[in-house]
Amino acid sequence: MDALPTVEDAPPRRLAGIATARNGAWLSMLRRYLLFIAVASLVWEVAQLPLYTIWTEGTVGEIAFAVLHCTGGDLLIAGASILGALLLFGNGRWPVERYGVVATVSIVTAVAFTIHSEWRNVEVLGSWTYSEWMPTLPVIGTGVSPLAQWIVIPMAAFWWGLRAITSESRSMNRRVLAERSFEKDGP
Repeated sequence: MDALPTVEDAPPRRLAGIATARNGAWLSMLRRYLLFIAVASLVWEVAQLPLYTIWTEGTVGEIAFAVLHCTGGDLLIAGASILGALLLFGNGRWPVERYGVVATVSIVTAVAFTIHSEWRNVEVLGSWTYSEWMPTLPVIGTGVSPLAQWIVIPMAAFWWGLRAITSESRSMNRRVLAERSFEKDGP
């Protein structure tokens, strides 16, 4: 198995990949992704409450439980979706490589799960009910708000995570190039 190339061996155009692979970019990206998902999902769950009957029929305790329960479920969906995408399509240099395919598969998986879950919980189990204000998709009846949630929030989370990684990588590359120049040319 080949070890990661050293910074000294790399041409400048490859520095970004080496810097990001060496500094744990995947872990930083994953942490930022899940943190964004948690915060944004909590806000989204609260904002979409009027689209469910629990808003008018539930007690304060039931509503609070529903928001926390659904936010926790959102984290599980996001975690499972990105883990599955990483296992199937990622590699050791993610997110430097294969970022787009992992993000796409993760989002598509979460959307597909949401469509199934909403149908099962609304139509089959009756676990929750949409209010008259919830717009639904024709034929399948899935609520537009939960579907939009799993398109908007993960896209924003992937963008926020990658933005930080590329910013860190550019900063590290500048330092490495400066060190190379200093070592080569001397003080």
